[in-house]
Amino acid sequence: MKVLIKLGGALLDDAARQSEIARQLASLAARHEVVVVHGGGKQMTRFLDQRGIQSRFVSGLRVSDEAVIDAVTMVVSGAVNKRLVSALTAAGVAAVGLSGVDGSLTLADPLHPDLGFVGRPVRTDGRLLKLLLAAGYLPVIACVAGDSSGNIYNVNADQMAVSCALGWGADRLLFLTDVVGVKDAAGVTLPRLTGSGIEELIRSGIAHGGMQAKLESARLALQQGLAEVVIASGQEDNVCARVLDGENLGTRLALEAVAP
Repeated sequence: MKVLIKLGGALLDDAARQSEIARQLASLAARHEVVVVHGGGKQMTRFLDQRGIQSRFVSGLRVSDEAVIDAVTMVVSGAVNKRLVSALTAAGVAAVGLSGVDGSLTLADPLHPDLGFVGRPVRTDGRLLKLLLAAGYLPVIACVAGDSSGNIYNVNADQMAVSCALGWGADRLLFLTDVVGVKDAAGVTLPRLTGSGIEELIRSGIAHGGMQAKLESARLALQQGLAEVVIASGQEDNVCARVLDGENLGTRLALEAVAP
């Protein structure tokens, strides 16, 4: 099975939790082909705050001028990526850190003029991922992409994960985050969610900010052919294996309702 795991930056901000997630990924990689995409929003905000650069967000996306892009390359594709690669190495995995810029892995277009250098991934070339996996490496991809003119873009990590999953041809896409799943208006975690449910949560404003971006990305993945996307807490013990074994963790998203 080909499994793409997206890790939220908050899960990578604690060394002990990062080591535990690396252990889980190492165990998973022994049985399946695994690709990891990660964010770094929390680390980015801290880095910018320390330098007096205020972060602005529009619909959950960080407005990115040249100063922010410089920080993204240093923090997300630099420190965050290499620390995760190092944790995987300690867990016994031959991990390789990448961004979408490397080998033109993921090409992006500007998302909106008001967002600056925020990119929308338009295509991921899965050949590089297949080459690395065939050689025994686990690709670890930072959510940074480029274009044919040499521009670098800050890409939402959920969108990056979807692009990589589709370009590589993943069988499963798992978003590991710092919440237990998608919640309804009463704050109850929804075990399953269909395309119409996603639309309603966004339309009603129940899902907003980061969760809205996550659901919109998941909906795109489903529309492009992925059978199921799972949003679950990275704080759960052995969450990767338990989700893939069918345990009722987090929220399972599909275009149509399926039997429980």
